[in-house]
Formats: sequence, C-alpha cells, structure tokens
Amino acid sequence: MPSHHHRSSPLLSSSASASSSQSFLYKLLLLLTILPLSLAALAFVLQWRGGGVSDPTIATSSASSRWAPSGSHHEVFPGMETFSSLSPKSHSSSDCINLGRSSSPSFPYYGDWKFGFEANLKPKICITTSTSAGLEQILPWMFYHKVIGVTTFFLFVEGHAASPNVSRVLESIPGVKVIYRTRELEEQQAKSRIWNETWLSSFFYKPCNYELFVKQSLNMEMAIVMARDAGMDWILHLDTDELIHPAGASEYSLRQLLLDVPSNIDMVIFPNYESSVERDDIKDPFSEVSMFKKNYDHLPKDTYFGMYKESTRGNPNYFLTYGNGKAAARIQDHLRPNGAHRWHNYMKTPNEIKLDEAAVLHYTYAKFSDLTSRRDRCGCKPTKEDVKRCFMLEFDRAVSLVSSVCILLYLDIFTTAIHEV
Repeated sequence: MPSHHHRSSPLLSSSASASSSQSFLYKLLLLLTILPLSLAALAFVLQWRGGGVSDPTIATSSASSRWAPSGSHHEVFPGMETFSSLSPKSHSSSDCINLGRSSSPSFPYYGDWKFGFEANLKPKICITTSTSAGLEQILPWMFYHKVIGVTTFFLFVEGHAASPNVSRVLESIPGVKVIYRTRELEEQQAKSRIWNETWLSSFFYKPCNYELFVKQSLNMEMAIVMARDAGMDWILHLDTDELIHPAGASEYSLRQLLLDVPSNIDMVIFPNYESSVERDDIKDPFSEVSMFKKNYDHLPKDTYFGMYKESTRGNPNYFLTYGNGKAAARIQDHLRPNGAHRWHNYMKTPNEIKLDEAAVLHYTYAKFSDLTSRRDRCGCKPTKEDVKRCFMLEFDRAVSLVSSVCILLYLDIFTTAIHEV
C-alpha cells in the first residue's frame, strides 16, 4: 500500500502542475487580450472627446498665461505684442528648441492684430459667424481673414466658445464683437420679422441642423444692423471651418477683390471647394489639408460629367455637404439674410455675380472629432428615423449613425472584457 501511494504521488503532482500551468496561461492570454482592447477603447474615447488635445486656455497655468488677453497679469495674447516688446531671450537657440517641441497651436500669430491699416482701409469688410468652437479653431481662422483684409468679426458664440477662458481672449482682440446667446438675445430674435415670412418657415421648430440654420439666419439679420452701425461696406457669413480663397485678384487680398467689384453689384458669390482628406491623423486642418475638390462652377462640363462617378465614390451628391457656395453682400438698406449661404433685399432682386476663380475652402470632416461633434451637438438617437429628423444631408445622417454605432461597440467590448477579468 505504501508503495502504491508512492508511485501515484508524481502523477498527482504532474496533474496539478499541468492544471496550474494551464490556468496561468489562460490568465496571461486573457490579460494580453483585454489590455490592447482597453487601450484601444481609451484612445477611442479620448479621440471621440476631441482628439485628446486640450484647449490652450485651460491646459496649464503657463498655457493660460500664454493666451491671456491684453491687460491681464500674465503675458499678452500672442500677436497683441509688438516685435519691439519681445525680449532678446526670445531669440535664443534654446527657445527655438522649445518652440519646436511646444504643444501649442502651430499657426504663426506674428505681429500686431491691428495690422495698422484699419483707419484707411477700403472697402471695410466684416465676417459674421455662429460658433461653439474653441480657440484652436477660431484664432487661426480669424487671423487668416485679418491678413487678407477683413477688419471686423461678429461672433455669435455658445457652448465652448462662450466659456470664460475662450471668450475673454476673443474679446481682447481688436475688431472682434462677441455676442452671447442669452435670454435677452433670444427674446429680441423672437420679435424678428423672419418668423412671419415663408422663405425660412420649412426649418422652424425642427431639431439640430434645422434649428442651427434658423439661428444662423437670425444672427445674420442682427449682424447686418451691427455692420451698418460700424460703417462696414461688405458682409460675409462663414463657418469657422471655411476660409475665403481670393484667387483672381491682383494681389492675394479679399479687400482688393471686392474693391474691383463694379458699384452696381450687390452680391458676390464664392463657389465652395471641399477638402479631400488624405490622412486620418489630421490635427490642424488649415495647415495640413491641401487638396480640395473643385466646385462644378469652376470645372469644364465634360470633366465634371466625365469624372462624376469616380469623384463621388458612391455618395449620392457631388460634395459630401453643401455645394452652393457662400456670398458677400454690399451693406445697403433693406438687406436681409436668405439662409446661411445667401443674402437678399426686401425691396429689390440683388444684382449678383459669381466669381470665376475665388472660392470658399470648406474643410469638411477633416478630423475624427468632426464626425462626433456634430452628432453630440444634436443629441439625436442612433436610429435612421431620428437622424433623418435631425440632419438635412444624407452624409451627415450616415456619419451620425456610424459614429454612434462605433462608440456603442467599443463600450460593449470594453465592458465585456472588464466583466471577464
């Protein structure tokens, strides 16, 4: 009997050892499976929330001082200082290295935002927009248009753009008027004559994109009055993902382009070009995206129709989003908005021209966060019926559905993996 136990003991030990090894191997494989899934889910969530790039106004105290407005206790806002105010230390090689490693926006805010020419600039041009974007998008957008001749901006802000850290910087820049979406503003706009007219009535009392379209029109109506009071000659409505490309002028200048427009012209149409994104890791669209699909108004008809199938890639429309361009209107009596893309006049049909070379560059869905931000702004359910109720364009509807499904899928995988552990 003792010998029997002695002979079976190695078998029991071997069996226990094998079982222990299998258990360890199983746990190791489970860990190796869950770890990358967890990291992928975390990265997806961070990217979903805006690419993981913190706003320069709130990231750190040093970043806050870098973007602080004029007159604060910190360093002045970039571009507000003059070159003479820069210390010699700023030209050292060590600072050049720091600049190269900086996580701040790369757009070069050089010189004085006033540019020293507002007083005598003709024609005087203003841009109005309705935005909830952060400084990383608004600042380079404004600076670019300042460079090409825009003097004044009427910014109707809400959401992130209305936060104290963003709005105080915007208010510190010369030529910028910030208008907040307050109860007083809404009560004032509720009295607009637009509500009694038919040209916008199909958009009333609908959610999301329809509501935004109405807001933009009401804001444009108020901007016309502000522009007239400020002595402006021309007004444009642009989104903060659009840049005017003043091609065809004697110099790269919107001011020069509109200066050459005959005095009997009331409205100038800029056909839009749509960005064609070549990478999936775009951080700064204005400096990284360089390829655009031309508007059909700027293409030979045989090229447009001959290459239509290849250029649309299954999309029901030529462009993913809009294709009717944007317009600049001459400030005059009885001017009114005609939706977000055009202007009209209560007393006459505007005399308009469409430019042969100048265009609006539309940076459409250039970043991954662009896919989710529009969906998050609306809060629509991820169903075909609800997204159809919220969005006008088929592509926007598809984006909302796909981005919602991806988020739910990743969260489900992450939750399942955690439970298995």
